[in-house]
Amino acid sequence: MMQRYFINQQYEGKDEIRLSGETFHHISRVMRMKSDDEFYLVFSEGKAGIAKIVDITNEEVIAHIVKWDHANNELPLKVSIASGLPKGDKLEYIIQKGTELGASQFVPFIADRSVVKWDSKKEKKKLERWKKIALEAAEQSHRKLIPEIYSPYPFKKLLELANLYDHKLVAFEESAKNGETSNFVKTLSKFKPNDSVIIVFGPEGGLTKEEVQQMEESGFQICGLGPRILRTETAPLYALSAISYQLELMR
Repeated sequence: MMQRYFINQQYEGKDEIRLSGETFHHISRVMRMKSDDEFYLVFSEGKAGIAKIVDITNEEVIAHIVKWDHANNELPLKVSIASGLPKGDKLEYIIQKGTELGASQFVPFIADRSVVKWDSKKEKKKLERWKKIALEAAEQSHRKLIPEIYSPYPFKKLLELANLYDHKLVAFEESAKNGETSNFVKTLSKFKPNDSVIIVFGPEGGLTKEEVQQMEESGFQICGLGPRILRTETAPLYALSAISYQLELMR
């Protein structure tokens, strides 16, 4: 399989591309590529294609774009996954699998029932790891955009952020227990290309009724995700799969 690289620069209209830094190191030292070898390149705005190496100097790789990739591998709308901070490496799992399924953003938040106490001193290191996981998952799933990863939000700040989206949903297990099945489907049917949606999921202990009430007062649609109670790391993947089925497979 052809090696893929996301680079932090926009396409400037030239077929010749010069790559330095980590990308240069990986191509020349790790992959030990040579002139005429090809790799897949994704620019920061999502433009992508196959590049062929012309030369490798001591400091940079010089390559030419030989073929553009015009396929669209992104979900037709922007989906933001807001997860109540879970224990262990569950958020890493959500980011990895959620990236493969097309999420555009991940917004961890500090919920009432979050067992983990967020350590701001370790924030930079954690954020770097989450971004690396998203990058690798985006490369693996042949995406053209890397999801944005937020530092954990306080709950009230999450409510403010949610006002920026066209649609606001909260997955609440009590709704599932009570047999509510239509709200998610109704909202899915309203999605239009280029819309944005934020979907909130609770931590292991779920969301409190007070949190759900505040979200409802902020304009969130409360929904169940089928008759079974899903784990905090499973529910976002269920929602993303349902969105993909509705907007990609059924179109």
